[in-house]
Amino acid sequence: MKLTINGKEAELNVSDDMPILWAIRDVAGMTGTKFGCGMAQCGACTVHLDGQAIRSCVTPVSAAVGKNITTIEAMHEDKVGQAVQAAWQQIDVVQCGYCQSGQIMSATSLLKQNPKPSDADIDAAMSGNICRCGTYQRIRTAIHEAAAKLA
Repeated sequence: MKLTINGKEAELNVSDDMPILWAIRDVAGMTGTKFGCGMAQCGACTVHLDGQAIRSCVTPVSAAVGKNITTIEAMHEDKVGQAVQAAWQQIDVVQCGYCQSGQIMSATSLLKQNPKPSDADIDAAMSGNICRCGTYQRIRTAIHEAAAKLA
């Protein structure tokens, strides 16, 4: 199966129904995207599919054919992703860090769709991403910081 991952074509020998998560982690070797719940409930597996945040643990690779999958590994090449990652470091968001790649992917998707989100916009967009360490306030602050730097 031919997929485009982070702007590069990859030929992966996977079944049509394999979740994107396992194709990118186990077959393509990009381990930045994490497995959380496996039921699209926690957001640890968030990637972008043609710019939209999706849960890769429940999305089959067949849904990605002809589209671009973007993972956390490519965020340093994206202007919005760079701003989000810089804000994450500035605000010192991370505690254990396990959920943070999914958080950054959701935050980047939010800022691409809404460059000046309110607290309510942020809470709504990030509500599907769970952080067991409870870094939600710092995540909200970092998203506002990234938005300000991008303005």
